Amino acid sequence: MQNSHIRIVSLIPSGTEILAALGLTDYVVGRSHECDYPPEITDRPICTQARLDSKTSSEQIHDQINNLLQSALSIYQVKTDILEQLQPTHILTQDQCNVCAVSLQEVEKAVAELTQSSPQVVSLQPNLLADVWNDIERVGHIFNVDAVQLLENLEARVRICQRKIQGLSLVELPTVACIEWTNPLMVAANWIPELTNLAGGQSLFCVTGQPSPHLQWETLLISDPDVIIFMPCGFDLNRTRQEAELLTQHPDWQKLHAMKSGRVYITDGNAYFNRPGPRLVDSLEIMAEIIHPEIFDYGYKGKGWERL
Repeated sequence: MQNSHIRIVSLIPSGTEILAALGLTDYVVGRSHECDYPPEITDRPICTQARLDSKTSSEQIHDQINNLLQSALSIYQVKTDILEQLQPTHILTQDQCNVCAVSLQEVEKAVAELTQSSPQVVSLQPNLLADVWNDIERVGHIFNVDAVQLLENLEARVRICQRKIQGLSLVELPTVACIEWTNPLMVAANWIPELTNLAGGQSLFCVTGQPSPHLQWETLLISDPDVIIFMPCGFDLNRTRQEAELLTQHPDWQKLHAMKSGRVYITDGNAYFNRPGPRLVDSLEIMAEIIHPEIFDYGYKGKGWERL
C-alpha cells in the first residue's frame, strides 16, 4: 500500500492487532487506552478513556458497568479533542460488545463532532472464528493490502490442531468450563466454545457465537467439568490468579472434580482469549496445551497460561 495520506485510529485492541498483522502499524496514528499489542503501538496517542475503575473487585466492576448502562452512559468515552488533532482518515471500532470497548454509537457521535476530518468508520463484529477471518480480509481490502498469506498461515495452524486430535474417541475429550467472570459467575461464549472443541475438549454451558451467559454454582457442581479454565475479560495472568483464588474460597469448590484432579488453569485472557484478532489462534494453541498436554507443547506455559 502506497498511501501516505492514510491515517488510522484504532479504538479496539483486536483491530490494532489485525492492522499490525497486515503490516499497517506505521499508518496507525491513534489508539484506545487498551491497545497494548504489538508493543510498538504504545507510543501512539490515546483516544479513549474508561468511565469505570477496573482496579476494584469483579463484583464492583460488574456493578459499575450495570450502573453506567442503566443511566444510558457508555462505559468508555472518545476523546474528541485528540481525534480532532489526529485528523484520521479511518477509525476502526467494534459493534460486538459495549462492555469490551467503546461502542459504535459513541464513535459515530464523536465523528459527527469533528470539523477537520470526516473519517470512514470501520466496525468489526466478530462472534465466530470465521468472522475474525472475514474481518482480517475486510480490513486488508479497505487498505488495499493482501490478507491471503496471513489467513493461510492462521488457518494452517488451526488445521494442525484439528489433525492432532482427530484420532481421539469421545471418552478422551474432557468436558471444559471456561470462566469469563468470577463475580457474578459467567461463562465465556462467542468464539470460545469453538476454540474449546477445536482443541479437543467438550465445551459446557454456552452456545458458539452467542453472548456469555451467567452460571449458577449448582449448575457448575452438577455438570462437574473435567477441566476449568479461567479467562476473565481484560485481566492478565496475575489478576486472573487473584480472581480465581477468591473463587476457590467458595464452600463447594473442594467438591469439584477438576479441583481434585488438579485440572484448574488460569490464562492471560486479556492478551489472548478476549481479543478476536490473529492471536485467537495462539489462544487455540494455549487451549490445546491445557486440555491435551500429552499431545501439544507449544511453549505458552508460564506466559499464556499456568496451573492454578
